[in-house]
Amino acid sequence: MARVLVQSTNVPGLVSGLKHGQSKGSGKSKRAVRMMSCIQAPGLRMRGFSGLRSFNALDTMMRPGQDFYSKVAITRSSRRQKASRCVPKAMFERFTEKAIKVIMLAQEEARRLGHNFVGTEQILLGLIGEGTGIAAKVLKSMGINLKDARVEVEKIIGRGSGFVAVEIPFTPRAKRVLELSLEEARQLGHNYIGSEHLLLGLLREGEGVAARVIRMVGESTEAVGAGVGGGSSGNKMPTLEEYGTNLTKLAEEGKLDPVVGRQQQIERVVQILGRRTKNNPCLIGEPGVGKTAIAEGLAQRISSGDVPETIEGKKVITLDMGLLVAGTKYRGEFEERLKKLMEEIKQSDEIILFIDEVHTLIGAGAAEGAIDAANILKPALARGELQCIGATTLDEYRKHIEKDPALERRFQPVKVPEPTVDETIQILKGLRERYEIHHKLRYTDEALISAARLSYQYISDRFLPDKAIDLVDEAGSRVRLRHAQLPEEARELEKELRQITKEKNEAVRSQDFEKAGELRDREMDLKAQISALVDKGKEMSKAESEAGDVGPVVTEVEPPTYCLCLDWHSC
Repeated sequence: MARVLVQSTNVPGLVSGLKHGQSKGSGKSKRAVRMMSCIQAPGLRMRGFSGLRSFNALDTMMRPGQDFYSKVAITRSSRRQKASRCVPKAMFERFTEKAIKVIMLAQEEARRLGHNFVGTEQILLGLIGEGTGIAAKVLKSMGINLKDARVEVEKIIGRGSGFVAVEIPFTPRAKRVLELSLEEARQLGHNYIGSEHLLLGLLREGEGVAARVIRMVGESTEAVGAGVGGGSSGNKMPTLEEYGTNLTKLAEEGKLDPVVGRQQQIERVVQILGRRTKNNPCLIGEPGVGKTAIAEGLAQRISSGDVPETIEGKKVITLDMGLLVAGTKYRGEFEERLKKLMEEIKQSDEIILFIDEVHTLIGAGAAEGAIDAANILKPALARGELQCIGATTLDEYRKHIEKDPALERRFQPVKVPEPTVDETIQILKGLRERYEIHHKLRYTDEALISAARLSYQYISDRFLPDKAIDLVDEAGSRVRLRHAQLPEEARELEKELRQITKEKNEAVRSQDFEKAGELRDREMDLKAQISALVDKGKEMSKAESEAGDVGPVVTEVEPPTYCLCLDWHSC
């Protein structure tokens, strides 16, 4: 490269007084010294040299008292330090989705602060900002929030220059934290790296900015470590928690909608679950008839204790098949995830798995030479080791499950018919309170009856109670929007205010400051009038609420043309 550089340059007569006889060494050393002397020459012009970019990778600025050989040594050392900031890609393959999100948030925090590195402090901010992992919950329980942590980080390291590279490297301490998190996972017997392991590695490193921030916000690293250890050791089902949602826990917290009716179907499901083998009910019905609601109703019964001893104390967990398959790029990854999940369910012996759209088991995760989820689950379903509630439509059941007799015999079908109009009215009355709280209004009985009857009469391509619930929801949103708008007088004032503001800005641009001052006074007066009208409307709404009303009242739904609009998707 040096020979090409010397041959493709046009160098004037003066080259820092260096002659061939003065250069030390031979071969490549001579050419390298000659290159550096050319760079220092004031009259050097680099014309037509295509290799300039690769040469510029070497910092050629010489310092006073520094020779070429020491400069090369320093450059090699700096390159080794940069290379040491790279993290092996294989390490990230063990990271859970939440741990990867933490790293991405850490990079975002580095960009926000204008830093060209990811340090322990950015990893800490990422752990807090992730919000749903074990580490975030422990830090939140300790009173460590994102706002205070950001303030402390900025106090310690300040803000950067603002220019941030596309690829942000890890500092040596941050890389050490990742290595320690891997060690923590191995010590706990986990074959994955989660957010809790990252926090344990952060605390174990102990000397970075993150540890100082934790101490500054009022917690000792030992207390946080104890909290993480308790949370991590208590998590006996990490795979199930990552890919599933605990419906029983949601029922205990009151986050599920009440289930009205469907007592016969729920009792049939409980009866099948009480069997010794083949205890897997499959809910079959048209879309929108309430198959998922039956699983939620079972979870509510378990949480209230209104179930037989055979399923008392069990947890209904819905499995997200899309999330389970996502990210399985290589052969065997999906099977490994599913095997872990099955092992956790067998060891727990208190899990009832709910799989919505159960027909997606057929073909899920199948690749060349691999088996799909249905064939993996078949033995456990037949022996009763795995209790599973499936839900699918009649068409999908015939198309997929009936064509696989071995899978079909492991599920006991439970037909879920469409409710009648009268049953739908009772369902709407049971859901009324939830929608009144959400929309901050009140539904009359006449509105609910109209929603059930009109949706049944005019929306023909969907099924009750889903289409009636959608109609109630749409009507509530429309009424609330109508009442949330400003009064006519306030809208006129808003229009006048926009015009006054525009004229004021034009007067300022034309340097007519006297006119601009008058318009500013008028602008402030209009803002005060609008604010008074808004406050008056709020006081009236508050008085109505104190008198016993939730807010606006939905007395009827839209006429049949509105239902047709929903049917044909033309609005």
